[in-house]
Amino acid sequence: MTAATATGPAATVRGAPLGRLLGAELRWVLRRPRTIAFLVLFALVPVVIGAGVAIADRAGGPGRGLIGAVAGNGLVLPVAALTVSLALLLPLAVAMAAADALAGESAAGTLRGLLVAPVGRLRLVVMKAFGVLVVAAAATLVIAVLGVLCGLVVVGWAEGQMVTLSGTTLGFGEAMGRVALAAAWTTGQLLAVGAVALAVSSLTEHPLVVLAAVLGGVIVSGVLAAIPALSWLQPYLLTTGWSAGADVLRDPLPLDGLGESTLRALCYLVVGAGVTVARMLRRDA
Repeated sequence: MTAATATGPAATVRGAPLGRLLGAELRWVLRRPRTIAFLVLFALVPVVIGAGVAIADRAGGPGRGLIGAVAGNGLVLPVAALTVSLALLLPLAVAMAAADALAGESAAGTLRGLLVAPVGRLRLVVMKAFGVLVVAAAATLVIAVLGVLCGLVVVGWAEGQMVTLSGTTLGFGEAMGRVALAAAWTTGQLLAVGAVALAVSSLTEHPLVVLAAVLGGVIVSGVLAAIPALSWLQPYLLTTGWSAGADVLRDPLPLDGLGESTLRALCYLVVGAGVTVARMLRRDA
């Protein structure tokens, strides 16, 4: 067999359209029962918050803080729902997707077939990362869209305006821009979580280990951030800037917190992706 004969078919197989691979991964992710269950759960988050605020408002006052700002100001609801969900629920969904992507495939015995398939291991990592991205984007979009609809229907709105935490009012178009910014920023934070989760998933065959590591890291980071003596450590914790999402409700828009948290998330994303690629390129079939 000549070199041209040996490399020709392999090159043809390895050159399979990436779009087809991503489409297959997309169908697999969206048909998974856990993904559907999570999306339904996220759809209920703004509904529950909106109903609770509406009931509390009629009973004498919704309280203070971000949730209290939702009363009579429905366009704030999607931002509040995203902020609340980012504390634990959204990282849980992303960690579950990453755990199923590699560790789950390994536990089911299907990862070996993927590793020996002539599609390239780097493409395999891209496929699995795309699946995690789909879950993160879909979850964020569901919360944002349902938050806007629930806010307008259940909580109410004042002539299409958003009352910011600074006391100013924004028009409907600018308010939707702030909601879109919050959703995009939240997705970026989730991608960092997903990159770390994929790195852990590439190192183990047990999906529960991935969930424990990611959720444990989120919880421990929150505890460490609350200890004043460890203030020097806070700039290195991914969860440190997760409260910056509420900054989109301030006028003028402060970009320091959003920028710093985005840069921190980018660092985690690069490190997580690097570990995943290095592990998958060296992993035995």
